[in-house]
Amino acid sequence: MSERPQPLKAVNRFFEGKEPWQIVTMTASSILALVWAHSLYNARESPTARLRKQFFLWLRQLPIVRNTIEKKMSEIKKDFKRDVAKRLAGVTVRRELPATGLSAEQVAEEVRDHVALGAYDWKHGSVSGAVYHTNEEIAKVACDAYALTAYTNPLHADVFPGINKMEAEIVRMAINLFNGDDECCGTVTTGGTESIMMACKAFRDLAYSKGISNPQIVVPSTVHTAFDKAAQYLGLSVKTVPVDPETFCVDVEAVKKAIGRRTCLIVGSAPNFPYGTMDNIAALSDVAVEYEVPLHVDACLGGFVGVFMEAAGHPIPPFDFRLPGVCSISADTHKYGYAPKGTSVVLYRKPEFRHCQYTVTTDWPGGVYGSPTVNGSRAGGLIAACWATMVHVGRARYLQMTDEIITTARFVEKELRQIEGIFIYGTPATSVIAFGSKRFDIFKLADLLHKKGWSLNALQFPSGLHIAITHAHTAEGVAARFVSDVRSAAHECLTSGSGPVQGKMAIYGVAQEISDRSLVSEITKYFIDSMYYLPTPEDEEDK
Repeated sequence: MSERPQPLKAVNRFFEGKEPWQIVTMTASSILALVWAHSLYNARESPTARLRKQFFLWLRQLPIVRNTIEKKMSEIKKDFKRDVAKRLAGVTVRRELPATGLSAEQVAEEVRDHVALGAYDWKHGSVSGAVYHTNEEIAKVACDAYALTAYTNPLHADVFPGINKMEAEIVRMAINLFNGDDECCGTVTTGGTESIMMACKAFRDLAYSKGISNPQIVVPSTVHTAFDKAAQYLGLSVKTVPVDPETFCVDVEAVKKAIGRRTCLIVGSAPNFPYGTMDNIAALSDVAVEYEVPLHVDACLGGFVGVFMEAAGHPIPPFDFRLPGVCSISADTHKYGYAPKGTSVVLYRKPEFRHCQYTVTTDWPGGVYGSPTVNGSRAGGLIAACWATMVHVGRARYLQMTDEIITTARFVEKELRQIEGIFIYGTPATSVIAFGSKRFDIFKLADLLHKKGWSLNALQFPSGLHIAITHAHTAEGVAARFVSDVRSAAHECLTSGSGPVQGKMAIYGVAQEISDRSLVSEITKYFIDSMYYLPTPEDEEDK
C-alpha cells in the first residue's frame, strides 16, 4: 500500500486529537473564508470602495444625519425645478395632444422657439464642443439626406439595401482614415457611448470564449465615463490606473502591473475628454502585444481631427491601426466628422472581434434574429445624413477645416499660458485645452465667464475648465474674444479676493468635497429628473 502524500499527512496531524465538531467548524470556516476571498477578488469594486460605501450607508441611517440629508435634498430638488420654470417662463407647456393638429407653419415656429430657449449663443462659438460646425451648406446637405431617408431602417436589409451600402461605405472610409487594412471592419453606432459599449461587449464575449467568467477592463483615470457605463451594463469590473500628474497621460508601467488573468481589454485615449492630452498609444500597443491583451483606442472626441492633422501640417503621434496592438477604435462622426448628432463608428482589426459584438438569437418564435449593435431598428436617416456629410465635405475640405481648428487651438493655448493666475494641464494633443489655477478658485473664473456668455466644461480631481475648440471658434474674432474675456476674468479673480463662488458653478466645487459620493450621485439623478420636468401653475406661486 502506497504511503500518503506529505500534504495529507500534515492535514491529518493538524486535526489529530480534535473533536468532530471542531473539525466540522474549522472546515466550514475555511470554506466560507475562501468564498469571501474569492468574492473580494472577483467583485466589480475594490474592497476599500465597498467598505467605504458600506460605512456611509450605515452613517446615513443615523436619524440626525438622515434628517439633515433629506432636508438638503428636498431643497436641491426644488431649486432644480425652479431653474426649469425660470427657463420656460412664458412658453406654452403641452401636457396633452392638441385637440386639432397644428399646421406645418405653426410646428416650425414652435420648433424655432424651442431651439432659441438656451442661454448661450452656440451659433457664434460661445460653447465648448457640443456643436462642431455651424456651416449652413453642410447642414443643408445632411438634412436633405435625412429628409429623404427618415423612415428607412437598415434592420430590413432586403427592403433598404441602399442604407446598408451607405453604412458599409462610412465604415470603410473611416477604416482607411485610421490606416486599417482590408481585414479591418466595424459598424456605425448612435454615438461614442454606444461605440465604447460595443467594443467592451465584443472583448467581454471574446474573454468568455476563452474561459474567463469575470472579465475586467483596465482604463486610465481620465478615460471617458462611458467605459464605466459599459461596465455597469455588461457586468464588467474596472481597474483604474492613474495618470502622470504633470502630463496627464496614463502611467504605462501601472497599466502593466494592472494586467491579470481576468483582463479582457486595456484602453488608451486619443485624446482624453477632460484634459485633451493623448495617452502614449504606441507604448500601450507594445504592452498589448507583450501581454496578449486587446487594446482599444478611444478617439471619440478628437479622432476625426487627429486623422487629418499630419497631412494638415500639425504633428501628432501614431494612434491607429498602424500600431500592431490596436485591436479596436471608437471615433465620433457627429463631432469633427461634422455629421448631425447620432452617429459614431467602432472599428475592429479583424472580423472575429466584430462577431463578438453582434447579438444573435436562434430559437425565437419570431425567427432567427441578429443585430450588430444595441438597437434593433435603427435610424436609416442618420446613417444617410452621416454618409452625405462625409462625401460632401471630402478630404480636401476636412484637411482645411482641421488646419483652421488646430491653428485656432494652438493660438488659444499660447495666449492662455501667458495669462497670470492660470496654467494649462499637460500638452493639448488635438483641440481640447484644459486649464486651472493655483491662485484662485477656478470655478469663480468659470462663473465670470458664464456671465460673459461662455459655456465651458468643468473638471474635477483636480479642478479645472476646458474648452473644446470647434470650427465655430475659427470664425473671425471668436478666439480673440475668448482669450480677452479669460484675461479680464482672471484679473478680477486675482484682485477681488477669495469670496465664495456663486451660481451653478458652486456645485462643482462643493461636489468634490463630499466624501460620500452616493450623495453626489443622488444630486445628479435629481438634476436628470429636472430635464423631464414640466412646470405647473403652482411653480409660479413658489417663486
